[in-house]
Amino acid sequence: SVPFLIRLFPSVLTKFVYLNFLAFPFFVEFRRPELLVNNTINLQLTTEPGVTVGIWHTVPGSRGAEARGQDQLWYEEALADAHPVIIYLHGNGGTR
Repeated sequence: SVPFLIRLFPSVLTKFVYLNFLAFPFFVEFRRPELLVNNTINLQLTTEPGVTVGIWHTVPGSRGAEARGQDQLWYEEALADAHPVIIYLHGNGGTR
């Protein structure tokens, strides 16, 4: 009966393969990353009209003391300096 149900409802297969309806870890506020990771701020990036992607910007531990208590402008300026940026793509879970 499972193949028949998948044939009738192909979106069910996608849900069970990718499990994108689960947000793990549970009960975590992803808009406040400073509670989880030091030297981190939540930013919104508009990639195209109507599409906004949430990102976390984390500065290296060597700049941790400098980053404490800073606002979003400081983190944006830190992105513009000459240091390399590492982009980590977490996968298809739908959460950071």
